[in-house]
Amino acid sequence: MTQTNSKSEPTFAPQISVPATYMRGGTSKGTFFKLSDLPERCQVAGESRDKFLLRVIGSPDPYGKQIDGLGNGSSSTSKTVILSASDKSDHDVNYLFGQVNIAKPMIDWAGNCGNLTAAVGACAINMGLVDADKIASSIDEGAESGICEVRIWQENIGKTIIAHVPVYQDEQGKVQVQETGDFELDGVTFPAAEVKIEFIDPVDATSDMFPTGNLVDDFDVTGCGLDADSVKATFISAGIPTIFMKAEDLGFIGTELQGDINSDGELLAKLEKIRATGGVAMGLFKDVSEAQTSQHIPKVAWVGAAQSYTASSGKSVDADEIDLVVRAMSMGQLHHAMMGTAAVAIAAAATTQGTLVNQAAGEGQSEKQLNEVRFGHPSGTLLVGGKTELVDGRWQAKKVSMSRSARRIMVGEVFVPADAF
Repeated sequence: MTQTNSKSEPTFAPQISVPATYMRGGTSKGTFFKLSDLPERCQVAGESRDKFLLRVIGSPDPYGKQIDGLGNGSSSTSKTVILSASDKSDHDVNYLFGQVNIAKPMIDWAGNCGNLTAAVGACAINMGLVDADKIASSIDEGAESGICEVRIWQENIGKTIIAHVPVYQDEQGKVQVQETGDFELDGVTFPAAEVKIEFIDPVDATSDMFPTGNLVDDFDVTGCGLDADSVKATFISAGIPTIFMKAEDLGFIGTELQGDINSDGELLAKLEKIRATGGVAMGLFKDVSEAQTSQHIPKVAWVGAAQSYTASSGKSVDADEIDLVVRAMSMGQLHHAMMGTAAVAIAAAATTQGTLVNQAAGEGQSEKQLNEVRFGHPSGTLLVGGKTELVDGRWQAKKVSMSRSARRIMVGEVFVPADAF
């Protein structure tokens, strides 16, 4: 009898490890990668990269929890970022954002994440993507701290963003990112260092900030389940394409919290129909069916006059401390605070005379010129600033600014089965 020593092939795939940083930025969290650290076939756009990132986050997950990945079952944490040294003049880092769908095998690359933008500058410095001399020169001679201005090229939307990152000199004389501090951001439990963000020219001079050509439209919502077939709406493309409506026209009061919206399947379906219909009105979709493949844009938001309410944390928000209330949907759910990109849209709309957002902030005075507003959201309040101008009959947003914070939570390696991508 002949014996064989043949070895059977393994029936499992080993795991591979990839360097990664897990960060909070604003009221979101995401997994950050340096482009050159990714597996070679994932360094370019395509199926391999998407499958890799989906597996990292734990999608698609029919249970909606992303237990087998770094996502946490919400749109605010189902996010990925890829950073690389910028080859564009006057920029430090390229920033590419991917919004990972929780239940579907899909990543939306169409827009930016304004919240994670707050973490990009700090992460780029820590990854060695920002010139060392520039970092060192951000602290004046004799000083112990300073601000490093990181110029970011946002690849998804082709825009410049400037992050003012606080830095300090440690005991060894090395310049480090300051992450802790006393800046409080509603929607985030603990204080941290303030990071000021500027979105430069968030709308191209050749593009229409108001894609329909109007500051306020009669929006046909026939078949969307509202009491009326037409409601007033402001369609804007600044930060992220957004549909603003009056809270009362949707049957809301403007102080809704997540529990009021996200547990009502019928209401969520109604809001999704409105989003899809608005996407067609904005020229983003040819047909409402296309909305299923682009859940990141447009956003649906509703506004109302300033009013007192209790935020999700139990904190009281007084009508006297805000200019208006705003609620916004993100990936089919009411956002627990406010998306950073939607905050850009709010700032641009509020500082443009005549929009629904401007009217709500100006207590119905559509001609009131504003340069900043503080709005109430489910977790508290946020101050945003903007500068818009009417140039040759077309409204243009020159700059939008806001303050956020960011913090590293984990730096190490993420493991992914080798046959996942």
